[in-house]
Amino acid sequence: MTTAIVTGAASGMGRAVARRFVAEGWSVAGFDVQSSGLGSLREELGEGFLPLVVDITDAGAVTEAVRATVDAFGPPAACANVAGIYPTSTVWSGDTALYEKIFGVNVLGTFLVSQAVAAPMVEAGAGAIVNFASVDGLEPPSGQVLYSASKAAVVNLTQSFAAELAPRGVRVNAVAPGWVVTPGTGAQDRLEDGLAQVPMRRAATPDEIADVVWYLAGEGRATYIAGATIIASGGLVMR
Repeated sequence: MTTAIVTGAASGMGRAVARRFVAEGWSVAGFDVQSSGLGSLREELGEGFLPLVVDITDAGAVTEAVRATVDAFGPPAACANVAGIYPTSTVWSGDTALYEKIFGVNVLGTFLVSQAVAAPMVEAGAGAIVNFASVDGLEPPSGQVLYSASKAAVVNLTQSFAAELAPRGVRVNAVAPGWVVTPGTGAQDRLEDGLAQVPMRRAATPDEIADVVWYLAGEGRATYIAGATIIASGGLVMR
């Protein structure tokens, strides 16, 4: 059975990605710090889902989780780095602690997981990594100074990994969602105002973003795409 790793699997888009891969017959290891969300997803998906409580900013914990995945299901053929945080920040409100928190999860976490899965993928001679950027990393809005900078870094990280790993059979790409209906966006109470700027006049569902991940990493059609950032924003950002 083919194996995928999904970070941020306990909720939102990560949960949708994990569900999609399991529905397609893959085994999935879900990494997250939220044990309750992982537990409920295990109950839903059954033995095809391995819940692993992991702090992705801890290199040792990431290494152990990837090893546990390989032991349980075999080497990963795909990895979706969905985990991310998006506290608001301005030029005036940003500080060192918030910078380290946002960049720790969004950039360092993506780097560490990608680095850990790259080795077994290269050994197998094939694999696909999908990082989660954001339209905010391409066109920064007001009030998201540090988050936007972190997602711009994810775009660059994706390109750097792609340049090094493509010759070894591993494709690395990113998806840049716009507005998505998740518990996080609902909690921030910014969704209604944001949708007024979207040409399609609606937010994406998590399943629609999971479709993009499946196309890039799972179904075997995007075999000549590497280093790309696929925008899924309903027309909010066009490039």
